[in-house]
Amino acid sequence: MGQTASTSERRSWERSLPALAADLRAAGLDDVEMLVEYQLPLTSKRADVVLAGEHPQTGGPSYLVVELKQWSHAERFEDSDTLVRIEQYGQRPVTHPALQVRDYCDYLVGFTAVLADDPRSVAGAAYLHNATDDGVSDLFALPGDDHGRVFTGQRRGEFQDYLRSRFKPGASGARYADRLATSRIAPSRQLLSVAAEEVRQREMFVLLDEQRDAYNYVLHAVERARRANTKTAVIVSGGPGSGKSVIALSLLGELSRQGRTVLHATGSRSFTQTLRKVAGARAPQVRKMFQYFNSFIAAAPNDLDALILDEAHRIRETSASRWTRAEHRTGKPQVEELLAAARVPVFLLDEFQVVRPGEQGTVEDIEKHAANNGIHVEKINLDAQFRAGGSEEYIQWVRRLLGLSTEGSLQWQGDPRFDVQVVDSPEEMEAVLRGRLEQGYSGRIAAGYCWPWSDPRPDGTLVPDVRIGTWARPWNLKGDRSIGGAPAAALWATDPAGFGQVGCVYTAQGFEYDYAGVILGPDLVWRKDRWVTVRAANKDPDFRNRTKVSDLDFDRLVRNVYKVLLTRGVRGVVIMSTDAETQDRLRRLTLSAARAFALP
Repeated sequence: MGQTASTSERRSWERSLPALAADLRAAGLDDVEMLVEYQLPLTSKRADVVLAGEHPQTGGPSYLVVELKQWSHAERFEDSDTLVRIEQYGQRPVTHPALQVRDYCDYLVGFTAVLADDPRSVAGAAYLHNATDDGVSDLFALPGDDHGRVFTGQRRGEFQDYLRSRFKPGASGARYADRLATSRIAPSRQLLSVAAEEVRQREMFVLLDEQRDAYNYVLHAVERARRANTKTAVIVSGGPGSGKSVIALSLLGELSRQGRTVLHATGSRSFTQTLRKVAGARAPQVRKMFQYFNSFIAAAPNDLDALILDEAHRIRETSASRWTRAEHRTGKPQVEELLAAARVPVFLLDEFQVVRPGEQGTVEDIEKHAANNGIHVEKINLDAQFRAGGSEEYIQWVRRLLGLSTEGSLQWQGDPRFDVQVVDSPEEMEAVLRGRLEQGYSGRIAAGYCWPWSDPRPDGTLVPDVRIGTWARPWNLKGDRSIGGAPAAALWATDPAGFGQVGCVYTAQGFEYDYAGVILGPDLVWRKDRWVTVRAANKDPDFRNRTKVSDLDFDRLVRNVYKVLLTRGVRGVVIMSTDAETQDRLRRLTLSAARAFALP
């Protein structure tokens, strides 16, 4: 499917694919098509194999998602039906393979147009071809269904019978494989569009692999804490678009439906206010479920069953401010308040999204404070990509471009899943994005904080502070009120009227839109062979104090700011720099690939 296989993947294929191929031949199904490492739409995740053929009863298409496991032994993790432990992974639990393949099926049906019209054409199975029933007996405690059942090598004959029930012998599966591979991708469920239903009614998101591992582990830890009076902190790390906020809302919804005491908190005014507005639109009690990190300064220990801390990289040194009452000025670190507030505090973070002085939510810091308080920590890393069209290559390229990583190519090689375009002017950027809006997509322009930021005029009009040549636009509003047709600051990224203003990292972080316009200001420029950060060109008041923010910290924070802005897009990004030498470098790094891979 156009992907380069790693050495471990090739080794896995050499051990597992022959076993599956032998079973297909033994079942008389030589004509069934085998799609290996099939990429799930809009994500970097891949199913091991999707079999395509003709259904023996309906005469229509039939697809079987097969997850191949080389396990010979697996056991239930503690008393969980959804988590299992295998020797290769040590003490870290993973999701039951039947649930893993069930998620793949649900995801394919939800995001692939030809399957959405015919969901019964899809089935799923986990095939543990090296295992006996005794070696994995715990797996059979979970009932199977059409989207997820387990077969062992001992049940090879049963597996072959199942294959014959899904595919007609002698019928070529080529046309159905082509139909799947060329299917139109159904619209993605963007987080905020279904947040209310997720929290109030039912699960809307399909979680995959490490996302499901994290979700299941937290649910298990909450139940264990209730039964055994224990306490566990969970740290979920992942880059932009890895699904942290989806996990957070999924956990909030499921735990609240189970009757657990649970709250969601962030350090972002924009993100929390938007969640309150969207998820709690017709339910005031739901709005109260969304809090801030500094809301727990006086909370009773373990008052909550779970506390879901999204954007935890924004945790600050202390919750105290000039408005904090004297009796609450204890000097206690904010992270310790959050650790104490619930039996299971869940920290979801990306250390490379620290963009403000004083933000210190790191894995190391959370672990240190947890250890000081005798709290067990479980860590889960999310390595998949669900933004940027599922393009891990783009996320890696952004890190490489900004000097945040040495991995990957500095030249953008192109990816048909994600459009990267460099333009020469803000007028051109605005025209490109407006064209996308007319096609029904969402888009925003955001920039580095390199221009003054004025309050609205007395007549309610906005000051066009962001000036580049003859082009001038206002920043997004600072406050909580809509003025002159522009949305409040917290709603800039989600309200269609936000397109008329330029956003900054503080209103963009935590959100996504289909197409991101990004203006690199004069605070980050390319000179000869390296990036140079220009402190005098930056207007962010948080960066003014050289005692609090060293030049080294400023350099790191500015790069992180642009990393955040460049990774908001789901389908594409439009980039420009106000600096000629920097613009020339962007052009040279992207031009050939942009021509080859531009989306229609």
